[in-house]
Amino acid sequence: MLSAISNFINSADEFLWGWFMIILLLGTHLLITIRTRFVQRKTFKAIKLSITKDSESSGDISPFQSLATALASTIGTGNIIGVGTAIALGGAGAVFWCWITGVLGIATKYAESLLAVKYRVRSKDGRMLGGAMYVLERGLKLKWLGILFAVFALLASFGIGSGVQVNAISEIMNNQFNADSSLDIVLFGHEVSLVSIIVGVVIAAVTAVVIFGGIKSISKVCELLVPAMAALYVLGCIIILVMNYNYILPAAQLILQSAFTPQSAAAGFAGSGIMIAARHGVARGLFSNESGMGSAPIVASAAQTRNSVRQALISSTGTFWDTVVVCLITGLVLVSSMLRYPADFTRVSSGQLSYIAFSKIPYAGTFILVVGIVAFAYSTVLGWSYYGERCVEYLFGTKGMVPYKLVFIFVLLMAPVISLGTVWSLANIANALMAIPNLIAVLLLSGVVVKETKYYLYGNRLDEFDKAPIPKTDK
Repeated sequence: MLSAISNFINSADEFLWGWFMIILLLGTHLLITIRTRFVQRKTFKAIKLSITKDSESSGDISPFQSLATALASTIGTGNIIGVGTAIALGGAGAVFWCWITGVLGIATKYAESLLAVKYRVRSKDGRMLGGAMYVLERGLKLKWLGILFAVFALLASFGIGSGVQVNAISEIMNNQFNADSSLDIVLFGHEVSLVSIIVGVVIAAVTAVVIFGGIKSISKVCELLVPAMAALYVLGCIIILVMNYNYILPAAQLILQSAFTPQSAAAGFAGSGIMIAARHGVARGLFSNESGMGSAPIVASAAQTRNSVRQALISSTGTFWDTVVVCLITGLVLVSSMLRYPADFTRVSSGQLSYIAFSKIPYAGTFILVVGIVAFAYSTVLGWSYYGERCVEYLFGTKGMVPYKLVFIFVLLMAPVISLGTVWSLANIANALMAIPNLIAVLLLSGVVVKETKYYLYGNRLDEFDKAPIPKTDK
């Protein structure tokens, strides 16, 4: 019975994150890109806006804090381990398709964030609340669909947002300090690692301190943690690329050739290599930057901003940093390392590719990767705790917030000592199901996106305040 349920869950996961989701998401990316007149060309202007304070505007946190919190939930283990998986399954060409997906995804992240800010509301105590659930309720009058989005996002916060992240931290720590299982103990009749128990307790404790402080506490931690962890990881990547300087150009050539050559993909399926490379590259790009899932717009709604377009531009840079920069540089590191040390990458799992590449840095390589993965995973926990909290407030009001936080912390405490294979699949399903209603909102309200974009962005009115009052909610 359990085996049948597990097989059904895995099949549903593969279906939802197969061609169905790829076509839906990539199609939305293309449509919004065209309708916004390639808003991606405003990326550098958006980066400048992201570090510009605007305290006179309505909102709970600064635009940069909002961006940092969103990046905290998207830049995670998928950017490091996930790119290796894409290369292992789709060949070097998958890196190109992952990058292209990130470029196009900037438009969708822009659109969903614009709508989230435009249709946000103010709580009784003055906090800003927004996200796809409010867009569906206020913009399309489809409250039932908003409720579904909130339910799926809430479930995802317990899966991809907390359980699998702390389990990943536990696995890394066990590889470093308990590889021989000498620190295993028997607990309630089951053999568990003492390292895993310590990880659960520590992560649960430090997370509790942060999330009970609310969005301002979460955003302050993310504001400090995200730039630091990204800088450390990128520094490690740059060191590897300097060491592999003779292989950078061949790696880039291989990536481009493999993206369009039938023989490029893993397993050498002649005539189908392009499709395999595209499928795995696009899927990894879509999954890593969360463009279209509706998660990042929840925190974008809390930002201090003069108008919806201004914050939408800032939010769109999250996809730029996540996929266009981090995933691309990771791909170059892995492919150049595989060209330089082919024997070391023979018959290894996709999850080990990054470990082997970083191990080539003398003394500090493994340390940089381990610290990077732990920091990425923990920051994802913080970002998703806020998403889940907002969904609970939408569904149950403020009375549900404390119970949610307690359950969230309990999941962090237990996740390191349980097997999360099925939980991963359930989390992926929840992610796909929350993306569907969000994409419905983006597509049906794309006319609103075009109108706002034309007025504020192409009308050179980004510094103008939105005249529409922000309605209050009784939740």
